[in-house]
Amino acid sequence: MGSAVVDAVNSADELQLAAALDLGDSLDQLESSGCQVIVDFTIPDAVMGTLEYAIPRGIHCVVGTTGFDEDRIEQVRRWCADAPGVGVLIAPNFSIGAVLMMHLSALAAPYFESVEVIELHHPDKVDAPSGTAGHTARGIAKARAQAGVGVSPDATTSSVDGARGASIEDVAVHSVRLRGLVAHQEVLFGGQGETLTIRHDSLDRSSFMPGVVLAVRKVGGHPGVSVGLASYLDL
Repeated sequence: MGSAVVDAVNSADELQLAAALDLGDSLDQLESSGCQVIVDFTIPDAVMGTLEYAIPRGIHCVVGTTGFDEDRIEQVRRWCADAPGVGVLIAPNFSIGAVLMMHLSALAAPYFESVEVIELHHPDKVDAPSGTAGHTARGIAKARAQAGVGVSPDATTSSVDGARGASIEDVAVHSVRLRGLVAHQEVLFGGQGETLTIRHDSLDRSSFMPGVVLAVRKVGGHPGVSVGLASYLDL
């Protein structure tokens, strides 16, 4: 992802690559290079240190690293409170199609009795379920709660551990890890006599780059913390 971002920035009009850092490199290069926006695709153990360095120095942050729970997001908000002009975007997915998939899933959620999420990724992915699946499930749960829709029916009383997936705010989420895949997700809705499937497939990492470039261009105009690329789109 880092190499893809470098190529995307170099190919984008009006953007200039200031620095390209790997894990373990000195963050001082960000300040000395005059960097205005960072794009972070690292690991959960590294990203918070980078944000803690960048935000007080007035550097806007576009974050694709997963592992952000509410505690971490709240910590980033506290850092931004002391740097009110800085924008931080934390996005579980930068694919425009994936953003639309999440948005459409939240719109459909109140109209069906049942819903489950299946996410499918390459086997080198370190987290399960994916950040996209978690974000999708939370959006679905919020939409159903606001509409007064209860949890999906499930009469299961006996099962092997994990057979029914993980439960994220009462939405079942299943993870598949398979060589040959990149990043895929489908949301299954069920009602009386009908089903609806909303599916998105990223076939190459280049699919994330238009969203990354969009975020780099817009993050400075959105001070504070934004979660999800949808907040930068007219949805």
